[in-house]
Formats: sequence, structure tokens, C-alpha cells
Amino acid sequence: MEILGYTASVLIGISLGLIGGGGSILTVPVLVYLFGLDALLATEYSLFIVGASSIVGSFSYCKKGWVDFKIVLIFGIPSVMAIFLTRTYFLPFIPDILIKIHDFAITRNVFLLLLFAGLMILASYKMIRTQATLGISEVDHGENKTLQAMAQGAVVGVLTGLVGAGGGFMIIPALVNLLKLSMKTAIGTSLVLISFNSLIGFLSSVNDARINWNILSSVTAIAIIGILIGSQLSKKIDGKKLKPAFGWFILIMGIYIITRELFF
Repeated sequence: MEILGYTASVLIGISLGLIGGGGSILTVPVLVYLFGLDALLATEYSLFIVGASSIVGSFSYCKKGWVDFKIVLIFGIPSVMAIFLTRTYFLPFIPDILIKIHDFAITRNVFLLLLFAGLMILASYKMIRTQATLGISEVDHGENKTLQAMAQGAVVGVLTGLVGAGGGFMIIPALVNLLKLSMKTAIGTSLVLISFNSLIGFLSSVNDARINWNILSSVTAIAIIGILIGSQLSKKIDGKKLKPAFGWFILIMGIYIITRELFF
């Protein structure tokens, strides 16, 4: 299973490099089902893997001027604050067993995986709908745009803190439709935001005693190779055209997780 896991790690990086998001949504399922990690530890691993990969992927966009650092601050500061609060003050206090009815129990791991599956289904919907209605209204709200961007950043931060996903599927629509960035600049800015969010989330909750650094470094290195491949492919392939197909794949994965955790 680990061989399949390492193969899937390449796809995580390729997705991040090609469409600026979506890859992180695969990381936790890969770590849980192919590497056998528990869900909480998988969120820690995911934050490091996605953060390190996104840093590498953002370099080429930075060199080409496709990163808006002002928006990185506007979007990123509330996002980072939300991640820190979620990882430090909320996630550790979720009880081991949330619900128990006779022989049926929802544990913390199951809860996190169900939450993650719901996030995958939401992500798939946004990827399949590639038009301007990608979840963010195009109506001009004037000065409220900055406040809306900050609020969106905080929401992304909470989700990143809870389930270890970078939130690119939410960040890019906000940058394109709300803040009117070009798609290339939105992807580059998204990668910078994802890298900051993920690595700060990892550092705020890392527990060295639980981490297998051999697996973590190996998966990260392979994901980085994938993001370099994806960045090169982005020069020849329009990532927007691939989003619907990737969205359907994410949808199937989300349904699989819900079915597996609740019925098997």
C-alpha cells in the first residue's frame, strides 16, 4: 500500500502545481488509507507536506511576478490567526468519542474524516463548476471587498486547522471573483497563502514524538517532484480545463470516505 501511497503523492504535487489547489484535499486520505495513520496525525503530516510543496511551487510564480503580496497579507493574516486558534485551542479538546449509541460510535478520527469528506464534496462542486459562479459572487461590493477577503481567509484558516487541507479550492475563487486577480496571479498567490497557512499550522501543533520523519520527508520529497512537474505542465495545459475531471474524482473519494467510515 505504501508504494501506491508514494505514487499518489506525485498526484498531490501535480495538482498543486497545475491548478493551484485541490492537491491538498488528497493528502489526508492518502495518509490514512494508504499509510495507515490516524486522522489527527494525518492532518499534521498533511500541513507539512502541502506547505513545503507549495513553497517550492510558488517560486516560479514569484519570479514571473504572478504573486500579489498585498493580498497575501490581507487574506493571510486572519487565516493564520484562525489556524493557530483552531489547532491550539479547539482541535486538542475534541473528545476521543463524540457520540455513542449502543454499538455505534463516532470517534474523533471518524469525525475528522467525515468532516474532511464533506469538505471534499464541497471542493468537488466548486471544481466541477468552472464558470464565474464558482461559489463567490461577482457583484461589486466596493470597499467591502477587503473585509470579505479577510473573512474568507478566516474561514479557510479554520478549515485548514481542522482537517489539514490548504484551502486552495476556496482561495482561488475568492482571488479571481472577489479581488479580480488574473488566473495565473491567483494560482501563484494561492500557493504562497497555502504554504504559509500549512506550515504555520504544522508548527503550532507539531508533536515530534508521534511523527515518523522518514515517511514524512519521503512523501514531501515526492510531492515536491510532483509540483515541479505540475508547474511545467501549467505552461502547456490550461489547468481550468482539468478542474472538472479532478472535481469528479474528489467527489467519488469523498463519498467513499463517508461510506467506509459509517457503514464498514
